[in-house]
Amino acid sequence: MSADCLRSDKRENLRKGVYLLPNLVTAGGIFAGFYAIIAATDGHFDRAAWFILLAAIFDGLDGKIARLTGTSSKFGVELDSLADVISFGVAPGVLLYLWALRPFGKLGWLAAFLYVICGALRLARFNVQVSTVESRRFIGIPIPAAACIVATCVLLFYELGGTGTIKMFSMVVLVFILAFLMISNVKYLSLKDPELFKRQPFTILVGAIVILIVVVAKPEVMLFLVGMAYLVSGPIAAVLSWRKKRLEPPVEL
Repeated sequence: MSADCLRSDKRENLRKGVYLLPNLVTAGGIFAGFYAIIAATDGHFDRAAWFILLAAIFDGLDGKIARLTGTSSKFGVELDSLADVISFGVAPGVLLYLWALRPFGKLGWLAAFLYVICGALRLARFNVQVSTVESRRFIGIPIPAAACIVATCVLLFYELGGTGTIKMFSMVVLVFILAFLMISNVKYLSLKDPELFKRQPFTILVGAIVILIVVVAKPEVMLFLVGMAYLVSGPIAAVLSWRKKRLEPPVEL
């Protein structure tokens, strides 16, 4: 089949329409990310952080809705990637710069840009490798997780009584760590693992309910701790795996 025929088929498929529900959810994520940028530019940094977390909820829902309703499409996949760049790349980058990095001058906006470009590279690599890597693990920390970590840092700051903007070198360090982990080969647990949605022991349900109650009771603190735990889980697992391989006896030929 010629390239012209393929392009014609694609145009014809779009003429037939797109699936409404999952793409509306994705659009909701784009709206949340865009409003996070508006809120950050107006100085409402805590509100911007909450909307980034809201975008993460939309991001988790659109794919599941598409799979459950049988409405997955190439159009939806592409739209979801664009939404991720806006909501989890540009929005956190702007928030980081205006909230914590602007006092550092050129270093500040370059650090914010590094976060954005590494997030975009992470998404591009994921889209290329999505059919060749196991679904139980992500290669590199996912950009939504990195964005949520940024958001929870802002929320913790205000929960502890902070006001306005901050000038902390630790945030510059965090940005570089997140940027590196997004493009690294460090593996992270995927919440899209099908095993998570199969039957689990009763104690797992009880533990999940307890964790949910604790998070709801003090969301700013607990979401920050959950984010930090996920952040370090990848490097810790990589070190343990490396040590295990070193301790294994060599295979005799």
